[in-house]
Amino acid sequence: MSLEVELAQGAPIPLAATLACGPGELLALVGPSGSGKTTILRAIAGLIGVARGRVTCNGAVWLDTAIGIRLPPHRRRVGFVFQSYALFPHLSALDNVAAALRHLPRGERRIRAASLLERVHLGGLEARLPGELSGGQQQRVAVARALAREPAVLLLDEPFSAVDKITREKLYRELVELRASLAIPTVLVTHDLDEAALLADRLTVLHRGRTLQTGAPLEVMQRPASVEVARLTGARNLLTGTVAGHEPDAGRTWLRWGGLTLEARLQPAFPPGASVAWTVAPGDIILHRRDRPSRGERENPVKGTIGDGIVLGESLHTWLVPDTAPGSRLALVLPIHTARRNGIAPGVSATVSLLAAAIHLMPVDDATT
Repeated sequence: MSLEVELAQGAPIPLAATLACGPGELLALVGPSGSGKTTILRAIAGLIGVARGRVTCNGAVWLDTAIGIRLPPHRRRVGFVFQSYALFPHLSALDNVAAALRHLPRGERRIRAASLLERVHLGGLEARLPGELSGGQQQRVAVARALAREPAVLLLDEPFSAVDKITREKLYRELVELRASLAIPTVLVTHDLDEAALLADRLTVLHRGRTLQTGAPLEVMQRPASVEVARLTGARNLLTGTVAGHEPDAGRTWLRWGGLTLEARLQPAFPPGASVAWTVAPGDIILHRRDRPSRGERENPVKGTIGDGIVLGESLHTWLVPDTAPGSRLALVLPIHTARRNGIAPGVSATVSLLAAAIHLMPVDDATT
């Protein structure tokens, strides 16, 4: 089964979204609050109408405004896990799941509901009310209820946002296990890029209802299609330069920036002389060691001065102000032991190398700084 979605309207919530999700695939929708993520899920499920659009699942047309098809929610095989879980507070866990099994004979509903609760690791808790369950347990009941409809598509609206970190990581593992037994598209809405990168096969970046880019998580985050996508995916090094030239045979593009000429992977879409935005991830900036040099330090060396930093866990997050580009700075993430061994501190001179394969060019826009 595969899901294909095209949605468009100007108001009340602007949409210009296109997405597809294959059988057994998990697609994450990411973007800031108000970007239309939940609206898209509700439109897929038929819970809200849109001005123009088309939604198909495994060839079945659920929505096609051009020819007047708008199937109601009960005719769409959708399992929906809401952010608030939306459990009936007066019903037990078993009865919450059984309520979604009205397509089965009455005598079979409780048996099937118990089986589904067992599948989500809630065996023995069938009689508990939602208020007697933890947040993680409530989420599992909501998943069991979503599966009760034998859905063709599973929609998850920030299902992990209401639980603590330890519970969240356990639920991540359970979702991975569950996906292995489901051959249906799963669409996950999340505001957490790390969560999307961990769980999703592909992610779609949205902003103001528009689809900006879709791809594998690392591809989108390391090679954003635009400055807008780079900002929305948290790029910390967003700079501007000029294309100096290309060497196709060597697989290289040369970039002028801050008095330096940097080597990047070949990106021939940008002609020589073009102004471009570019980015490199902090993890792809390598500190030169003071004790002994390495061969990799010959790659795009940049000298400068270390700025203020902050320790997060086992890493130091800091930046380098380049000598040749004092108005710019490069964000760095260094292991604590590496920073200590090399005497990294505010005001200290240091040299780093920018990995050529990680330098990514984008069209420049007026808002780039």
